[in-house]
Amino acid sequence: MKSQDIRKAYLQFFESKGHLIVPSAPIVLKDDPTLMFNNSGMAQFKEYFLGNATPKSNRITDTQKCLRVSGKHNDLEDVGFDTYHHTMFEMLGNWSFGDYFKKEAIPWAWEFLTEVLKLDKDRLYVSVFEGNEAENVPFDQEAFDIWKQFVSEDRIILGNKKDNFWEMGDQGPCGPCSEIHIDLRTDAERAAVSGFSLVNADHPQVVEIWNNVFMEFNRKADGSLEKLPAQHVDTGMGFERLCMAMQNVTSNYDTDVFTPLIEKVEKITGLNYVRSGRDLTQQEEKTNIAIRVVVDHVRAVAFAIADGQLPSNTGAGYVIRRILRRAIRYGFTFLGTKEPFINQLVAVLADQMGEFFPEIKKQQTLVTNVIREEEASFLRTLDQGIQLLDNVMQNTSGKEVSGEKAFELYDTFGFPIDLTALILRERGFSLDEAGFDKAMQEQKSRSRAASEVSTDDWKILVDGNTESFVGYDQTENEVKITRIRKVDSKKDGVLYQIVLDATPFYPEGGGQVGDKGTLVSANESIEIIDTKKENNLILHFTKKLPENVNASFIAKVNTDLRTATAKNHSATHLMHQALRAVLGTHVEQKGSLVNPKNLRFDFSHFAKVTDEELQQVEDFVNARIQEQLPLIERRSIPIQQALDEGAMALFGEKYGDNVRAIKFGDSMELCGGIHVNNSADIWSFKIVSEGAVAAGIRRVEAITGAGVRQFFASQEELLSEIKTTLKNPQDAVKAVISLQDENTKLKKQLEALLKEKAKNMKAELANELQEVNGVQFLAKQVDLNAEGAKDLAYELGNLGNNLFLVLATAEENKPMLSCYISKELVAEKNLNAGQVVRELGKFIQGGGGGQPFFATAGGKNAAGIPEALSKAIDFVK
Repeated sequence: MKSQDIRKAYLQFFESKGHLIVPSAPIVLKDDPTLMFNNSGMAQFKEYFLGNATPKSNRITDTQKCLRVSGKHNDLEDVGFDTYHHTMFEMLGNWSFGDYFKKEAIPWAWEFLTEVLKLDKDRLYVSVFEGNEAENVPFDQEAFDIWKQFVSEDRIILGNKKDNFWEMGDQGPCGPCSEIHIDLRTDAERAAVSGFSLVNADHPQVVEIWNNVFMEFNRKADGSLEKLPAQHVDTGMGFERLCMAMQNVTSNYDTDVFTPLIEKVEKITGLNYVRSGRDLTQQEEKTNIAIRVVVDHVRAVAFAIADGQLPSNTGAGYVIRRILRRAIRYGFTFLGTKEPFINQLVAVLADQMGEFFPEIKKQQTLVTNVIREEEASFLRTLDQGIQLLDNVMQNTSGKEVSGEKAFELYDTFGFPIDLTALILRERGFSLDEAGFDKAMQEQKSRSRAASEVSTDDWKILVDGNTESFVGYDQTENEVKITRIRKVDSKKDGVLYQIVLDATPFYPEGGGQVGDKGTLVSANESIEIIDTKKENNLILHFTKKLPENVNASFIAKVNTDLRTATAKNHSATHLMHQALRAVLGTHVEQKGSLVNPKNLRFDFSHFAKVTDEELQQVEDFVNARIQEQLPLIERRSIPIQQALDEGAMALFGEKYGDNVRAIKFGDSMELCGGIHVNNSADIWSFKIVSEGAVAAGIRRVEAITGAGVRQFFASQEELLSEIKTTLKNPQDAVKAVISLQDENTKLKKQLEALLKEKAKNMKAELANELQEVNGVQFLAKQVDLNAEGAKDLAYELGNLGNNLFLVLATAEENKPMLSCYISKELVAEKNLNAGQVVRELGKFIQGGGGGQPFFATAGGKNAAGIPEALSKAIDFVK
């Protein structure tokens, strides 16, 4: 069966068992601060397991895009070296939210595998939880008894807590699980060694393909377990591994999930991927690993970008950049790819998966451009890193490079440590690996300490899922606290998360920051410093708890901050409309930030936005403000109806069946944020900057309302200062132009005088040349600028051969060294001006480079010039 058919067969099977098919959630999580990425099929359903929301059906089936590259579940370093770990993978799932349990889930799993897919029963093994006395969780007798109806007892493995008790994290829903493993070895191998002994032993052909998790516990902060209010089923099946079993191959990479990508890499590089079946040479194994890394990583990076996460230097964006750079360096080192090539795989991926995951097809151009630009940038970094590593080797006494230096290359310049080690070995150097590991560990400890967070269990004050949001209509409301949780963070200290029964506070989301304000009772006032959303709960952050948490409070939103934020949010919608009108309908929102001070908007566009275009956008928005367009808000409209009416849906966002639509005139978007009641409330709109974020992505920053007033006031003040400085001319612009013209004339006069001065100094310095080992040598500080020193060096160079010259200048106390070496000395004595200035530049706390016969180095320490000049003679001695 083809992979597409396997996926369809699974979903249709569970649809026939009364399950609702739902689409995959985005791979990038927007409203769960405990997870960076969707790392399992159950992540998007956490709120249902916790009882914070009600699912649209108690039986659901899906295939979920998952990414395991950070946190507890981290497979990144295994990827490529084996044939069954991946960064991104698909998790086929069937879910029961308090409906069916073990007696349905286990037989259905067996039915699908053996009757629908017709897998060989003799190759299947199952496992059940053996129990754990310390946790007070008994042996899973029920699952054992159910399995005995289908398999003999010698095929049922008793698994320990590590293998057969599934937990998503340190806290939260968990429970015993029952897995199904398949033995894909040859008949001869199976006859020699029982598959029973190889289950959970990391054998590449004896792999888990199905995991029935029976969610019946909640792991508390103190490590103890408590029963969940209802029993749930969380089933996960590794799609890629199932394809391996169905397509009669022994590697995930030999399935049609990966072969089209591998064939494209082979075509680009001219190298062959050797399929399983024989022992590989060392070179073939290196090529295979590199190709596996590339085709695996491009899937993860492409889908992350398609779901809205651009590579960057922080957070989730940094993880995506790291994955891509790992693929680039494997290509660079082992596949000989010195030019961007991974971006060419996106078209193959889009054709292959676009039917079931339309986002990869829709965002294909953007994904391709971003990956191409990232490749080009990192390849430049690799070139730079190799040069820096050359310098490190030149300045290393002995043949071992310190781990500290290697870590600096890794940490500051992003130069991969394995590439450093490879180059050093090729040049006859070794690496102090222990020193590198120590530096790396120290950095990780610092990072871990900075981000360490411990969370207490929720203290429930009001039973039931009673919380609601009333902030669209009210900024002040009488409330009761329903639950409280303490959070201890090294970064922010001790904070408390408070949940209210009917809050007016808007939680951070859709680019808009969370509300701030106060909780007021008869006796006290508690400051709300932020509001966020987690697993369908709106969390209010405070630095202290009320004395009486059971009292009634008035929740008051800071309306000054909210009003300013609402102006920026509504202006963002109008600007989105304006950009599409001015630049074209290819413009799509790729990210935004809306706060009280300003708005930031990222969008797809292939070129810099010109000043004229920015002015048109600004005029367009201000015209809509002048039209006094009323807000038309529709709280709960079927999503398809909203889209049919022209509403813009943002990529990477997860929408429900019913959505909120915001309309100002012809601008209509799906949005859950806070807006002004009329476009006139924005007052005015002003763009303050435009620039690139990534390939094909531009960013505009703008201000509204009071921000615009302050902007024009500061501009007026600046103009007044300029006029005062220019002695209050009648026409300030003419006065500045006149000043510029005068400055240009004076510069030309100065350049002429300096050239003349250099010529006059030529004869004087010629008399100071001294012969050292047959070389005409001079090292001297001269009263010229850097350009004048260059002219003087070339003038002296015309006097004759064998000249080695170092001239120092210190114009405005900025030291500069210029080195001139006659071409015959470069050729015959292997002298190099670039190396000379790099060495001497250290004395002025700087560096530089250039050509072998002329190079310059700038620095910060003019006091180091005498020592630099005194050391210059060493090069000719």
